[in-house]
Amino acid sequence: MDQVVISARNRANTGSRAAAKLRKEGRIPAVVYGRAGTASSIDLDALEFAKAVKGISESTIVKLDVGGAAHEAFVKKADYDMVTGKVVHVDFYEVEKGQLLRAHVPLHIVGTAAGVREGGILENPMHEIEVECLPRNLPEKIDIDVSDLKANQSIHVRDLKLGSDVKVLSSADQVIALVKYSKSEAEAPAAEAAAAAPAAPAAKA
Repeated sequence: MDQVVISARNRANTGSRAAAKLRKEGRIPAVVYGRAGTASSIDLDALEFAKAVKGISESTIVKLDVGGAAHEAFVKKADYDMVTGKVVHVDFYEVEKGQLLRAHVPLHIVGTAAGVREGGILENPMHEIEVECLPRNLPEKIDIDVSDLKANQSIHVRDLKLGSDVKVLSSADQVIALVKYSKSEAEAPAAEAAAAAPAAPAAKA
């Protein structure tokens, strides 16, 4: 996937009145936060932003072109108007090349578990993990292939193979996916076993 590029302008005027004026012009006020605690005010074209960020996640690094100066950043937060559903403000978090970063990467379930084909139910309690790596090594998402997962089997964080360039910070014992039988199916064998068991002899009077 090609890196998403978003054009922006430096914003000198801040405050609610200036922000409202920008929105009427079809632009979105935004702030770029740096690792050193700096904050730069910018504004974006609303239509361009909506198209650019469609389908990306919080772990996607975008390129901000601010008046010809390039910055790499995450889209950390987008505020929406509750009535119109339009984006009214965006927060970016700037990424420094060569510096380790921490981010949450979404987990994407792939395939149909073998246990599901046998009547089991797939559960996916984790939807993202936290990692630490250089910006260039940050995955946008992690595919979890559950095709070979049978009933009563599970995939844990420790089972992920991300290579030496990506350090996983989430607990190794956390369950990403598991297959288990539904309650009714699990009770059926127990009921059959109970019915087949010989009756206990009656107690003597």
